[in-house]
Amino acid sequence: MQFSEDTVSNMPDIQQAEHVLHEVFGFEAFRSLQKDIIQNVLQKQDTLAIMPTGGGKSLCYQIPALLFQGLTIVVSPLISLMKDQVDQLTAYGISASYLNSSLSPQEYEATLDQIRRNKLDLLYLAPETLLKGNVLNLLSGLNVECVAIDEAHCISEWGHDFRPEYRQLSSVTEKFENAVTLGLTATATPRVQKDIANSLGLADANTFVASFNRKNLYLDVVTKSNPLQQVINFLRRHEGESGIIYCFSRNQVDELTQDLNANGFNALPYHAGLGETIRTENQNAFIRDEVDIIVATIAFGMGIDKPDVRFVVHHDMPKNIESYYQQIGRAGRDGLQSDCFFLFSYGDAGKIRYFIGQKEDPEEQRVAEEHLQKLMEYVEAHQCRRIKLLGYFGEHFNVQNCGMCDFCTGDTPERENITVPAQKFLSTMARTDQRFGYNHILNVLLGSRRKEVLKFNHDKLSTYGIGKDLSRPEWKQIYRELMKQDIIVREFEHKSLKLTPKAIEILKGNQEIFGVIEEPAQKTRTKSSKSDIESLDFNRDLFKLLKKKRMDLARKQGVAPFIIFGDSTLIEMSYYYPQSKENLLGIHGVGRAKSKKYGDDFLGVIVEFCQQHDLEERSKSALPKSKPIKKTLNRNNRPYQVGQMYKSGKLISEIAAELDVKKGTVVGYLQKFIRAGHSIPSKQILEASELEEKDLEKIQKAFAKHGHEMLRPVFDELEEKISYDELRVVQLYLMARN
Repeated sequence: MQFSEDTVSNMPDIQQAEHVLHEVFGFEAFRSLQKDIIQNVLQKQDTLAIMPTGGGKSLCYQIPALLFQGLTIVVSPLISLMKDQVDQLTAYGISASYLNSSLSPQEYEATLDQIRRNKLDLLYLAPETLLKGNVLNLLSGLNVECVAIDEAHCISEWGHDFRPEYRQLSSVTEKFENAVTLGLTATATPRVQKDIANSLGLADANTFVASFNRKNLYLDVVTKSNPLQQVINFLRRHEGESGIIYCFSRNQVDELTQDLNANGFNALPYHAGLGETIRTENQNAFIRDEVDIIVATIAFGMGIDKPDVRFVVHHDMPKNIESYYQQIGRAGRDGLQSDCFFLFSYGDAGKIRYFIGQKEDPEEQRVAEEHLQKLMEYVEAHQCRRIKLLGYFGEHFNVQNCGMCDFCTGDTPERENITVPAQKFLSTMARTDQRFGYNHILNVLLGSRRKEVLKFNHDKLSTYGIGKDLSRPEWKQIYRELMKQDIIVREFEHKSLKLTPKAIEILKGNQEIFGVIEEPAQKTRTKSSKSDIESLDFNRDLFKLLKKKRMDLARKQGVAPFIIFGDSTLIEMSYYYPQSKENLLGIHGVGRAKSKKYGDDFLGVIVEFCQQHDLEERSKSALPKSKPIKKTLNRNNRPYQVGQMYKSGKLISEIAAELDVKKGTVVGYLQKFIRAGHSIPSKQILEASELEEKDLEKIQKAFAKHGHEMLRPVFDELEEKISYDELRVVQLYLMARN
């Protein structure tokens, strides 16, 4: 696609980019940092961009590619992803192609011919393809204006996915004297960022680091007890949705896939033992919505650009935080809420430690153990999940309540003082010389007459039978808490439990311990937080018809359904009912090329549906009215209690201090109180804000423009300068007044 000088001649570079964003891609505004990165690239300043998956990295080189006169090269190790990206660009009317080992000789030569004739805006290449002499010589003779190196963390030996061939790219980029270099990655610790910059010759480049916080991902960690039942219960809440389940081994993948299919789910396996043909077929079936669930080892996902993955389940524990972050990053790329469900057990951690111990290099052992420990800190934390997760990547997360993890939504059990039972457990360990495992310690505490207890005369110990006041499940929770808080450790080889220095302090009475003594009940959580688009009260029947039309077109064209339109686009169509191509262009994700190519098909479905059901088109500027979610509050429920405290005259800050929670948590409880049909006085709510009156007025004007049901439009309207916590205070104020 070429933009003539007449089209954009009078616009500054960034205005040209905004023109392309609206006209070609159908998006209303840039996401965080996209504008700055694109402007930097257009000015031919070398750039390093660290942006989370789903944060819009691709546009950072795709838009400049349409404004540059020459060619943009995109280097990517994800061969399976290249075709999908080229298909997407083609659907937008953009001239793009790729060279990699998946092409036939005829297809390869046809692409080379396109390159020679300067017919392409973008060319995707695997690093090993770019390094070939004939390809490099051909490209060296062309006007290459941008070299974008995707998955740039692959160049770092400290990264989780090191690729040696990436180390040669810095010498290659020097051959393109007129080209700006853009390095992009979604996962990079500060150490890896520095290594990328040095290795790619980008030490003097402008570096842009977006937040690693994927706000639309709900993070949930539960103790693994009955994994098959737990997974089935979770999947029943996601019926008909696309998702990935990660397992530790090939055997576990095959077994779980069979079990899920036997229980009525539609699942396929993916692992290295299946053979390339079957893996490709299964992956394509998932991408094209022919199967809902992929059960996979970590081999799956690097080449997946499917935007509507609604959940990622970790049936088994990943090896480190980077792997975990990248795997959950495959969910919710379209910005809609997606669930990340992590089944955790210390047995899984023990397996990983065992394999770490098999490494011959002591330094490799040390690094792997360090990575595992960071993941354990994330799993075991008694605070918002995002604090540890984002902290690993060097990002300080200080939001009072993220609203999108099990801790912040109250899906974790209350902690209590468990010092006394903990002392009983630790004392029994000490009196049995730290030679035994959990079951033996428990049998002593419960006064068991089992052979092993009597053999060692442990029925004569002072702690024999002193644990009968707690049940076996409760003692199991005590044990889990002691492990989780690093008070005891377990030897993997002999399974014996050992006391740590923390345990000694507890036994001496110098330190208390708090934890969960009741076994957590099975969660029945519904989706706790909706994105702006999901908050629309869209017509589900029309949405289904539009999805069917999308699937029919995708099958005819041999592309994935999301190449045509994403779910978020169909949701907006199902709310606003556009009746003309002009109004269709106002829908998120509909550019002129897609409107021309698919507009008649989708408008036909919408117009017919509206005529049958006597529905009128809605203006995009009309304020969406979401139906309030009614939820009965029990008198013992915390939101009900907080509501009554506030109605009695206490300030939000006073309630927060009394309950030892953050102000944002109290605001969230009061919103739930109102949504359950109760009322509260609005007079003192704004006292919880730390903003000046002029800022509060700006926020209220923004809410008046966009409605108070959704925060994102207000956040964008205020140029992302006002925190979500402050917006929620004003949102509560407006809810209380209505």
